[in-house]
Amino acid sequence: MPVIAFANPKGGAGKTTSALLLATELAAKGAQVAVIDADPERWISQWAKLPGKPDNIAIISEVSEETVVDAIEEAQASAQFVIVDLEGTASLMVSNAIGMADLVVIPIQGSSMDAKGGAKTIRLIRNQEKMSRRKIAHAVVLTRTGAAITSRALKNVSQQLQAGGIDIFATPIVERAAYRDLFDYGGTLSTLDPALTSNIDKALQNARDFAGEVIVRLKAAVAAKAAA
Repeated sequence: MPVIAFANPKGGAGKTTSALLLATELAAKGAQVAVIDADPERWISQWAKLPGKPDNIAIISEVSEETVVDAIEEAQASAQFVIVDLEGTASLMVSNAIGMADLVVIPIQGSSMDAKGGAKTIRLIRNQEKMSRRKIAHAVVLTRTGAAITSRALKNVSQQLQAGGIDIFATPIVERAAYRDLFDYGGTLSTLDPALTSNIDKALQNARDFAGEVIVRLKAAVAAKAAA
């Protein structure tokens, strides 16, 4: 079953939010999803302890550099999708998980620090490609973007990525109160109270568009692998 890893050595880039949005949207479609919570902060594990976690999302935590590969393999045996939320460092664990991935999603905010972290991730991917002698599909997703206005910093980062030939998701993760509320109240976007959280419909559409693009990219990666 496909493995999607979320990686950026710079902390706070939006990895955990992006990973949780994907997990909940895939689960809403009826898929069995396993999330390997390899972030030391364990935000997704904490979310899972709140009310409303879908039954078809399994959370696997307490993984290490030595066990992450086995954890991914075990999760693949029972889940239709395996999502790995990686720690914000360029560690052996991150490298090992990238080596197992069918798709690496690199969340980046509109800052040069995030872009540098993304560049480190891409170097890790290139190294793993050489070691495994296979291409690893990867792309940047821009996170915490404005709903209406694109900042000058974000435009600059986008231009740098495009100039470097880096693939970018057409769907950015827009800054939404609903995404923050997931970690405070639990559940999914669909179960949040619209009386307490604004623009849930827009957050849902954004998450669905992102998840849909992930599926398209996974299918392309599988087709490319079969043709190789």
